[in-house]
Amino acid sequence: MTVLVTGGAGYIGSHTVLALVESGETVVVIDDLSTGFPYLLPDGVSLFKGNIGDENFVESVINSCGVECIFHFAASVVVSDSMRDPLAYYSNNTAVTCNLLRVAVKCGVTRLIFSSTAAVYGNPDHVPVAENATMRPLSPYGSSKMMAEQLLHDVAVAHDLNYVVLRYFNVAGADPSARTGLATAGATHLFKIAVEAATEQRDRVDVFGIDYSTPDGSCIRDFIHVSDLAQAHLAALSYLRKGGQSTVLNCGYGRGYSVLEIIETVQRISRCKFAVKVANRRLGDIMTLIADTSRIRTVLDWTPRYDNIDIITEHALAWEIKSLNRFKSGRTTS
Repeated sequence: MTVLVTGGAGYIGSHTVLALVESGETVVVIDDLSTGFPYLLPDGVSLFKGNIGDENFVESVINSCGVECIFHFAASVVVSDSMRDPLAYYSNNTAVTCNLLRVAVKCGVTRLIFSSTAAVYGNPDHVPVAENATMRPLSPYGSSKMMAEQLLHDVAVAHDLNYVVLRYFNVAGADPSARTGLATAGATHLFKIAVEAATEQRDRVDVFGIDYSTPDGSCIRDFIHVSDLAQAHLAALSYLRKGGQSTVLNCGYGRGYSVLEIIETVQRISRCKFAVKVANRRLGDIMTLIADTSRIRTVLDWTPRYDNIDIITEHALAWEIKSLNRFKSGRTTS
């Protein structure tokens, strides 16, 4: 049987596709290539270019390929953009997910793994934050994902569908062998921005607020290596195939690093003292967000391999250098 990965040519999607292929799965990808790149996909993976909101298109892919499980990554993910254009986020993250679920039910797909976010929590009352915490998202991005989770829950109650929702904390790093990584131009991920500064592609890194109630005044996040996150998706697939019931799981390491700590780490590993500028707080930013990971470690057969901020930095930097060399050689689309 075949696994369908929506958004599989993007950052997290391509790492998960790579992990699925290495585990022996047959994988097909749907991606509109707005933020994805075909060259990130392993050889032999079929790519169908199109919009997952097009139900007839998605139905044809599912039926022709014999899809038995869907990994749903395709989404808009930039918090600041969602504040400026909330309608686009509710359309792409909530309404399109509704369309996808309608097709999944129609085609008899019984397993779905959903890419969600810790942004659904907002500023939690307790840290580390557990999956049963009250959801108070601070941005349309977080709200659009929270609504998509509710859609998934309601559809699963009414139909033969089991799911795993994975709430990502801050995803970072790249494939340890630099086969794939974050390639989106203008990405807002802290590690991406910092390694771009370290490779002289940016003149500085902006820090949005150092007046938070944290030890150094900057926001604190739980960073998870993207390859460990990909393996969590494989573990979720195995869990569902063994008859596991629908569940929601945090994906993080359960420890926090501040924005300033990450910048210092990238400067140290890269041996580049790039400029850092303090800017005003941004709307929608959460002060401290650290995962309670007890449930995922109990429910899934998943053990992180790269729970080390230096290793995450080294892998992100290696990918950035490879990408920069690729750009200089003119090989940007193949």
